Amino acid sequence: MTAKRYLPWVVATALFMEQLDATIVNTAVPAMASSLHVAPLSLKAVVASYILSLAVFIPVSGWMADRYGTRRVFGIAVTVFTISSVLCGLSVNVPMLVAARILQGMGAAMMMPVGRLAIIRTFPKTELLAAMNFVIIPALIGPLLGPTLGGLIVEWLSWREIFFVNVPVGLTALALIYRYMPDYRGAAARPLDAIGLVLFGGGTALLSWLLEIFGEHRIHVTSGTVLLLLALGMLVAYGWHARQIAYPLLRLELFRLRTFRVAVIGGFITRLGLGALPFLLPLLYQLGLGLPAWQSGLLMMPLAVAAMGMKLMAVRILQRFGYRKVLIVNTLLIGVTISLFALIMPATPLPVIVALGLTLGFVNSLQFSSMNSMAYADIDPADSSMASTIASSLQQMSMSFGLACGTLVTSWYLGGLPQSDRMAVTDALHHAFLTLGAFTLLSSLTFRTLRPTDGENMNRRNGDPAAATA
Repeated sequence: MTAKRYLPWVVATALFMEQLDATIVNTAVPAMASSLHVAPLSLKAVVASYILSLAVFIPVSGWMADRYGTRRVFGIAVTVFTISSVLCGLSVNVPMLVAARILQGMGAAMMMPVGRLAIIRTFPKTELLAAMNFVIIPALIGPLLGPTLGGLIVEWLSWREIFFVNVPVGLTALALIYRYMPDYRGAAARPLDAIGLVLFGGGTALLSWLLEIFGEHRIHVTSGTVLLLLALGMLVAYGWHARQIAYPLLRLELFRLRTFRVAVIGGFITRLGLGALPFLLPLLYQLGLGLPAWQSGLLMMPLAVAAMGMKLMAVRILQRFGYRKVLIVNTLLIGVTISLFALIMPATPLPVIVALGLTLGFVNSLQFSSMNSMAYADIDPADSSMASTIASSLQQMSMSFGLACGTLVTSWYLGGLPQSDRMAVTDALHHAFLTLGAFTLLSSLTFRTLRPTDGENMNRRNGDPAAATA
């Protein structure tokens, strides 16, 4: 009973640390670039390496929990995340910082999947929704506090302290894990698909790396082509390999379900346009508008506030209009909203910027709630864990690729002009927002294959259909 009572607090504490860290870094990018003597856009690797590490290592989290127990794996994950946070703060150059962020992503990849697994196995279905709702709160509070806290720390201290904030939170989480985390293991030992991990993880990492260096480093056309074909070949080889064994890393036959396929692939394409915004918006506010870091952080808060507000309305909107209409129309709204950021200039009134941030937060929250819950509409309970693993992995991949594509587009529009030229940076960011907005508008076509009745079984459930899948 004690473990059941405090388990949501254990998972929520670790998730708060993860989400706070994921959002606090973006505001500090200009200060980090100045301290490390690099261009701000070059630090996309610091953000992308963390996201990519999540995508590569999330698929093995379920296997590790079944093999070694939820308490041990969750505790190790928090320990790795905390230690790597200290290493981030002590980094003296970009390669060291990127390496520490990759290690940090490895720890984060084990947190939420294993924590969610512990909650599912602890609470009966009648209590599961309330428990998951409680755990999801930090995922919304983290983005609310992260940009502002990061801005204040950078303004009054240094960018290194943004990583040291994780230390007391991590130690608190470890104390709670030791006392209250249950130790669940799998009923039967499932072999690790090591070949699948090498193929999928290697192909994903190599493809992301190519996107990262393209436009910033010179690479011979032949070498780039060979590496690109190698990355795609590894991913294709994984697809063939996954069909030949009983326990693949990611079971691809789930994509035969239309609702799962549309939700995951459509979400992947949509996030390609959205993935760069948390990185590009602080650059617009600080480099383009000349605002200090703490004001830039405050301007990111409306997105998180609106996202929390939309959680209260998402169910009624989906019940009223259905998944197909919501996803098509809302994706169009996202594209238009992204494009409107191209109109922000130093003379733009502050209320207009805040209103635009609120709008983006509303439509983003509705989009993610709709896509995340639609993915499970026709999934059998026995396949829910694998479906969650696939959806989480591709979600992180799309965010990494989206960040790389967004910064690549911005760099292309900037041309050879220095990033210290405020007007040039502002103009490049404006064109990037227009391009990303247009791409997002086109991504709405992926949801047209949904049927008007798709997702009705999700709407008949009590509570927020996205609460357990956000």
